Amino acid sequence: MAISVFDLFKIGVGPSSSHTVGPMRAAALFVQGLRDRGELERVKRVEVRLYGSLSATGVGHGSDNAVIMGLMGEWPDSIDPSTIGQRIAELRETDTLKLDNRFPVEFVWSRDMRLLDENLPYHPNAMTLVAEHAEGELHSDTYYSVGGGFVVDAAQAASGVLDSDKTVLPYDFNSAAELLELCKQNDMRVSQLMLANEKVWRSEAEIRAGLMKLWRAMQDCVENGLKYEGTLPGGLNVKRRAAKLHRSLQELGKPNVIGSTLSAMEWVNLYALAVNEENAAGGRMVTAPTNGAAGIIPAVLHYYMRFSDEVSEACVVDFFLGAAAVGILCKKNASISGAEVGCQGEVGSACAMAAAGLAEVLGATPEQLENAAEIGLEHNLGLTCDPVGGLVQVPCIERNAIAAVKAINAAQMALRGDGEHFISLDRVIRTMRDTGADMHDKYKETSRGGLAVSAIEC
Repeated sequence: MAISVFDLFKIGVGPSSSHTVGPMRAAALFVQGLRDRGELERVKRVEVRLYGSLSATGVGHGSDNAVIMGLMGEWPDSIDPSTIGQRIAELRETDTLKLDNRFPVEFVWSRDMRLLDENLPYHPNAMTLVAEHAEGELHSDTYYSVGGGFVVDAAQAASGVLDSDKTVLPYDFNSAAELLELCKQNDMRVSQLMLANEKVWRSEAEIRAGLMKLWRAMQDCVENGLKYEGTLPGGLNVKRRAAKLHRSLQELGKPNVIGSTLSAMEWVNLYALAVNEENAAGGRMVTAPTNGAAGIIPAVLHYYMRFSDEVSEACVVDFFLGAAAVGILCKKNASISGAEVGCQGEVGSACAMAAAGLAEVLGATPEQLENAAEIGLEHNLGLTCDPVGGLVQVPCIERNAIAAVKAINAAQMALRGDGEHFISLDRVIRTMRDTGADMHDKYKETSRGGLAVSAIEC
């Protein structure tokens, strides 16, 4: 499986890559298939079936609305998030869905949007779409949203080949040990090796332009997150904090001992909170590698760009490439899906990626980068995913801020060493996978355990 940096970092919408971005993509792919087969005009009715984690937290994550937008022909990277609410309201009022934004078909929400309390065999994030014509079923397909906006259909899942990209990379690696060996053999930094691999798909100019586009989207997300106050949607009445914190950091008051000695960390908190509040509000996002953990990497990169003496576009590019190398390892050997391995797969992977990216731009050797990622991931092992009310607000927003600071500390600890350490990144990734497999389902993005239950009980 060949994975690009642009697979891990994708522009989309909040609040969830696996519950919002993935379902929208799946529905858009379903419509694309109908269009390619010339069947769109024959469709009279559509039914949506959400299973497992998509059903359990689907409403809180906007999975139902996302599927509808996909059926209307929208894609996560191009949709205007501000239009979603109005279009959903019109559909509910008229019982009519504009398939591919062209063909009106019957859609009665209470009947055709089905949230089913059962799991399909392959993955907890499952959905089936059914298109009917006058005589009955015309076409149906099942999709799995496997984390980070990645989607596979039933045929792919059954085949076991989850990636149809057969691209042969010049420096392919399936483990951190292989990555380090390739870097050593070819006298390359991790970012250099990643760039060489990326050139299989795109020119160097396209790669650099694409990564700068992602960085601008991350900057826009932070800026948007600092604009708004009030409460986040969803009914929990969680207050937005980023704007107030920003004002506080700009004021010259008497800081306490933490503020005077660790003031940069407060800016890191700010950036992470701003991104994840914007994500929770359903705004424009960059998966990094998921939406639930989307604040960590931009927070650490913002930190570097703000407080480092030497910053350039090249630094941004190297940061993304160094981070992506670790994200690829997590995705290949475990998972980045909260529904599969818990929050350790989201926040843990993002923390490891951010630590690796920061280490790379600070001049780390490949061994030090691997050590930084290992520290970042190791100290998120066992982290459960139990969003209160099925919303990516509590504990998710704060968790991004904590993990961003953790990533910076991990990078610094690794840079103070020579790259030698007791537990390898490969071992930690395997442990993350095994811990996720052992974790009870109620602690994996279902809102049926942990804080999601105890917070409501209190």
